[in-house]
Amino acid sequence: MSDKPVILVVDDEKNTREGLARALKRSYAVHTAESGAAALEILSENHVDVMLSDLRMPVMDGMTLIQRALASSPELVCILLTAYGSMETAVEAMRHGATDFLTKPVNLKELELVLERVLRSRQAETENRQLREQLDSKFGMENIIGNSPQMQEVFDTVRQVAASRATVLIQGESGTGKELVAKAIHQLSSRNKATFVPVHCAALSSTLLESELFGHEKGAFTGATERRKGRFEMADGGTLFLDEIGEIDSSVQVKILRALEERTFERVGGQETVEVDARLVAATNRDLKQMVADGDFREDLFYRLYVVAITLPPLRERVGDIPLLLKHYLDEFNAENGRDIEGFAPEALDLLTSYNWPGNVRELRNVVEQTVVLSRGKRIGARDLPVHIREVSSEGPVVSLGNGTLEDLEKQALMQALKACAGNRTRAAEQLGISRRTLHRKIAEYGFEELK
Repeated sequence: MSDKPVILVVDDEKNTREGLARALKRSYAVHTAESGAAALEILSENHVDVMLSDLRMPVMDGMTLIQRALASSPELVCILLTAYGSMETAVEAMRHGATDFLTKPVNLKELELVLERVLRSRQAETENRQLREQLDSKFGMENIIGNSPQMQEVFDTVRQVAASRATVLIQGESGTGKELVAKAIHQLSSRNKATFVPVHCAALSSTLLESELFGHEKGAFTGATERRKGRFEMADGGTLFLDEIGEIDSSVQVKILRALEERTFERVGGQETVEVDARLVAATNRDLKQMVADGDFREDLFYRLYVVAITLPPLRERVGDIPLLLKHYLDEFNAENGRDIEGFAPEALDLLTSYNWPGNVRELRNVVEQTVVLSRGKRIGARDLPVHIREVSSEGPVVSLGNGTLEDLEKQALMQALKACAGNRTRAAEQLGISRRTLHRKIAEYGFEELK
């Protein structure tokens, strides 16, 4: 197969069609078509990078051809050719999806320049899209940091569910990153060009929440001086994220259930039925199943939300991710505050990895920001950490992390875990929050024998 870009020349005039084909064959693979119908048939059977089409052709003109071609091949580059050049025609061609516009007789040098430009732009777009996909595969979901098996399972589920229309329930303690996961689902979905609308349910009373979600009509209550759209309407075509959904009142639960089942609702104080297409992602730090059993949450709504469930592990259950998170936030706050702190002193690292992190990743991020701002040395020491972390008890597993560079940090973590587990690789991997395969690879990579 030729590596040359593929050009389709469409013109009902044989001399023009064949003349352009001869001129382009030196640099491109060329197909020709004498009509719009013939062009569409070629496009259905062949990969084409650029279509050059005459504007005025019998049966199907160039603008109609472009519309139909782009409907089935959205990445196709279309250039319109016409002997009747005018600014109005150019604007109309662009409106129908043409990338560029050339007048006939075609200046071959100008055509070559246009083709080089549009193909270069197309290649850049392809490379950028591939880079975004590679970054997502390598680093997870934008700001969601983690290499532990628990987080890899979360990443896999997010990628799989994002392409569907399914409602998603994200479960996890406060600070585990539920909103980041919700945003990742939105960004990886076909709805990513529409709006991601978050609502923090716990911050609003039931009356205010109903108005916030569904909007209200003018005069619905004191202070309602005009009609106002709710968050469901704002998220039409996109994603609505309801954080802490376990905190909402039963009366609002009923309206949410109807909106999910029927995709319709009425604004507060109104009778007009509003139709909406919003994907719902909900999150909670509470046990909704237990709330259903206790009569505090509607069972029908629970099962409507519980189509796909993603559970985010607390930070204390993925201790192996702490070094990665520390480095990520250290880099972020160094840049943000104009600092150049090199890392964490050994005693600080020991405290940070033995701490229980009740506030999870959010708490860790805040601690790193605070220490970067207040630290006086090139490394963050134990005295730079908040008092409640310095005074942490010695209960629970403690992984001593030795040196402050990331590589030394990892070596020391592996060695200490193997020591603590008497050389048992399975137990050491579990303690570090990594897979056994990763542990084997790291042992070989750093060239040391497991310690008995």
